[in-house]
Amino acid sequence: MRSVRARAAIGATLVVAVALVAAGLAVLLVLRDNLIGQADLQAEVAAREVAGQLALDTRYEDLDLDDAEDHPVQVTDEEGRVVFVSKGLQAVSGTRSPGVSPVPSASLGATASPDDDDDDDAGDDGGRPARGEVSSDDPDLSDGTATVDGKHADYRFAAVEATTSAGITLTVHAGAPLAPEQEAVDTVRGAMLTGLPVLLAVVAGVTWLVTRRALRPVEGIRREMAAITASEDLARRVPEPGSRDEIAALARTTNETLTVLEASVERQRRFVADASHELRSPIASLRTQLEVAEAHPELLDLPGAVADTVRLQALAADLLLLARLDAGEKPGAARLEVGALVREEVSQRAGDRIPVTVEVAEDAAYEVSGSRGQVARVVGNLLDNAQRHAEGLVAVSVAADGSGVRVEVRDDGAGVPEDERERIFERFVRLDDARSRDDGGAGLGLAIARDVAARHRGTLTVHRAPEGGAAFRLWLPGAE
Repeated sequence: MRSVRARAAIGATLVVAVALVAAGLAVLLVLRDNLIGQADLQAEVAAREVAGQLALDTRYEDLDLDDAEDHPVQVTDEEGRVVFVSKGLQAVSGTRSPGVSPVPSASLGATASPDDDDDDDAGDDGGRPARGEVSSDDPDLSDGTATVDGKHADYRFAAVEATTSAGITLTVHAGAPLAPEQEAVDTVRGAMLTGLPVLLAVVAGVTWLVTRRALRPVEGIRREMAAITASEDLARRVPEPGSRDEIAALARTTNETLTVLEASVERQRRFVADASHELRSPIASLRTQLEVAEAHPELLDLPGAVADTVRLQALAADLLLLARLDAGEKPGAARLEVGALVREEVSQRAGDRIPVTVEVAEDAAYEVSGSRGQVARVVGNLLDNAQRHAEGLVAVSVAADGSGVRVEVRDDGAGVPEDERERIFERFVRLDDARSRDDGGAGLGLAIARDVAARHRGTLTVHRAPEGGAAFRLWLPGAE
């Protein structure tokens, strides 16, 4: 199912259905238990009432059983023989005996008439006759059925023992009908079964409408993104809802992503245009020299052709490195000793215009992780920049800085204006008063240096040197 609204509606409906079914079953069980408890109480009251009369030696035919139809009664003796049943009781189950026909001999001998005045039955307490008693123990409760006047129904029976004055123990079984309980449970169950589908339909409909309303901004975002994709116009933005929920956050993040993407594409276009311009000059110059040499060999400027070729080669190498960095190429994980790397890089620059002063402690180890070639390229680019602008001093120092290593290259030149200290790290940027195409590079050295530093989780910044020129500080995290 592809629709989020449909999945949400079905999920909510299923959850509510499970909850309602569980709650309904719990309600039915509690209701049934309460109603059965009431039936048990009614049966016990009826049984104790009859037992109390038997304990007073009331004859069976004189027992007060006004509600015999609702509370059928069966009396058994100690041997389980039926000695009395209520009027109209035709069949019974769930009691001590299923019989409904009293035993004549037992019924005659079960009780004594309260009118018998035999002096021999007098007790020792002033001649008053002995009285029976009713058991105070909790009655035995059981489920059963009974047929009264041809009507068969379910009952709860309570069994209470009564002892007559003659010492005869009788058990009274009195029933309470379960029809009210069954009717109530059936009524509640029917109401639940009828209302459950309606309630689930309402839940599904409300969930569908609420989800549809909540996802309406998402549909607007989708349509706008589709339009941006079709038109390739990255200047467009998706609509941002006025709410402060997750969808609004999604819209803001999408617009931020579009802004970054637009800037990246614009930077890439500018990079391609600048690279084409920079490549055009040395290629045109080299072609001109070769064409002149072809027509007039004696006019061949061989050193100039070599210089243009070297410059073209260096520019191509810089462009390839930037392309790899833009593609997300990760640096190596080799351990580098920065002090030794700086000394080696300086030792290879014997032909520099200004000798380079190296300030590195001999007994210290400054190790970082990364690509040796790329870190050396950064140091070389910073030294090239310092040689281009220095008056008479170029110095490089290596020192520990917090959890990393700091490499600082400084000169005594004119320095970098404060408002230009970020701009000089952009690609193909030259400061008008400090650089030219003739005595400088293509404006990629510092951009490459900062990109390499960032790929190594480091930083590259420019400050004012104590000598008055520029101080470029490369910081790299120490090796783990």
